[in-house]
Parts: sequence; structure tokens; C-alpha cells
Amino acid sequence: MTDPYDTGRPRDPSGLFPAGPPARPTYREPHPIDGIAVLLGGVVATTWLLLFGLLGTGVRGYAWWTVVAGGFAWLVALLLVRHGDRGVATGVAIVVGGGWSIAAVVVASRWMASGDWPLW
Repeated sequence: MTDPYDTGRPRDPSGLFPAGPPARPTYREPHPIDGIAVLLGGVVATTWLLLFGLLGTGVRGYAWWTVVAGGFAWLVALLLVRHGDRGVATGVAIVVGGGWSIAAVVVASRWMASGDWPLW
């Protein structure tokens, strides 16, 4: 005798018995990074570098102030990675790397234009 309720499809488990282990293990980040936190870190680091960069009166001053401000910002980012929000630390590190790159381009441009190394 055939089962009148058999549709030919596998039946959904009732939940009474576990279905078994999942096919692949699921790994979760214990402290996920939020995009808003990365953006916030980037905005704060941009403001920090801008304020310190404006203290320099010329290319030499701008470059040295940017290097010093970026160094302090990276120290804070390292502290944030260890004890704070890693998303903010990521934003700070990204922007400081970009700020240092801009300072390097400014120094190289002045060096190429004048033929004299501007940092000494």
C-alpha cells in the first residue's frame, strides 16, 4: 500500500531530533569591525593630521608635523587595537598612511622642482 501523504520530496525535520552537524563550520569574528567606526576613525585622523599640518609654515614644517602627528596617531591606533575599538583603529591607520603618502609627494615635488632636499 502506498502512503497518500508522500509527495516525493524529503520531509522537513520536526525539530525533535537534531538534523546533524552543519556541512561546514561557521567561524565568527569575536569583535567585528563596523563600517561606521572605520569612518569615524578616518574623520578623526584626517582632522588630526590637518590641524598639525597647518602648524608648518613651509614644506619642511608641514612634512615634519605630519610625520610626528601620524606617529602619535599610530600609537593611539595600536592602543585601540589592543584595548578599544578595532574599527576606529583601522580608520586611523588608513588615513595616516594616506597622509604620510601625501606628505611624501609634496616633499618629492619640491625636491624635483628645486633640486635641494627640503627636509634638512
